[in-house]
Amino acid sequence: MVNVLMKSDIVYNHWDNMVYVKTNGDEIHVICDKETQMDQVVERMTTPNCLLAGYEEWDEDEDKKWILTFLVCDANYEVTPELN
Repeated sequence: MVNVLMKSDIVYNHWDNMVYVKTNGDEIHVICDKETQMDQVVERMTTPNCLLAGYEEWDEDEDKKWILTFLVCDANYEVTPELN
């Protein structure tokens, strides 16, 4: 990924993208088609100002997708787990 400023509420999806990227305020959502893509996306996206906030498995079998949510914040932000 190229280090550029991303605008809020924009879908960054082009014909040659390997993953689907959408912004929503201070969140970045990345949809992966393959489980193996997740590690690469997390490694590239995680910085002191961009943290993995959660992930969700969506659909089943061949249509299965993984939705990763990253939170853009300042370096002092602390992510606390949500407890049931």
